[in-house]
Amino acid sequence: MDRKKALNLLGLAYRAKKVVCGEENVLMNLRSGKCKVVLVASDASSRTIDNFQRKCFFYNTPLVLEFNCEELSKSLGKGMVKIITLTDDGFCKAFLENLK
Repeated sequence: MDRKKALNLLGLAYRAKKVVCGEENVLMNLRSGKCKVVLVASDASSRTIDNFQRKCFFYNTPLVLEFNCEELSKSLGKGMVKIITLTDDGFCKAFLENLK
């Protein structure tokens, strides 16, 4: 597992506008089928983690809980990022390969 490459790839995807941030935006993209993978910070509230585990199971979307809020925020260059999703197949495939 190459965490650093995966986080760098998230930053690249964000600059390419293939990342959606925020709980409501991610839920909207989950419902429309645009989410390829959902990342929830491991230090998010237990309610948020449980909610997205159920939503991702229902919509058959992979869920990643490997990173904390600081790592996600730093990779995107934003503050307090708890929930993001990748909306591009290529970035998703490369990201998941780096996590293996």
